[in-house]
Amino acid sequence: MTDTNNSTDHIPHEGAPGEEDPAARIAELEAEIVALKDQHLRALAEVENVRRRTTKEREDAVRYAAASVARDLLSVADNLRRAQESVPDVEGQSDVVKTLIEGVAATERELLASFERNAIKQVSPLDQKFDHNFHQAIFEVENTGKPAGTVVQVLQPGYVLHDRLLRPAMVGVAKGGAEGEAGGGAHAHVDTSV
Repeated sequence: MTDTNNSTDHIPHEGAPGEEDPAARIAELEAEIVALKDQHLRALAEVENVRRRTTKEREDAVRYAAASVARDLLSVADNLRRAQESVPDVEGQSDVVKTLIEGVAATERELLASFERNAIKQVSPLDQKFDHNFHQAIFEVENTGKPAGTVVQVLQPGYVLHDRLLRPAMVGVAKGGAEGEAGGGAHAHVDTSV
């Protein structure tokens, strides 16, 4: 019996149906490698972005953790100031009242020093240009002799913690008019409808 199966019949022939060209297969694999490298680099970049964002959020949480407590203490600072301003003439008062007022003043100084130590700064913008990011306009004043949009009265100081606003300063601003034209006239109108 002769073996009718020739050993060359099992060797694939170039261009036979169902076969891949080795060069095409190499190109396909190289393209897949490039795509996987791109995905890998994008994944690494995303992980780095998440790490940075998490680090910033953690730093902000620590930096601004006292914001709600600080906001609550602002009214204490306001009341200490009002208490001092409510006594018109310290010189004409009894020793007890003088001592009380001095105690209130010392308490206010200590509170404000504590604010400073904890990066809480007062915003008192008298004679500065109105800035809606830090000021709240309550009213406009005509004929101030100052440029329109200039803060001419501070009703209540504002405060910032680091660079974040805790409370805007409540202010009165100069209104454009005959005397205040230098700062931009009627175009510098400040919206007080907050």
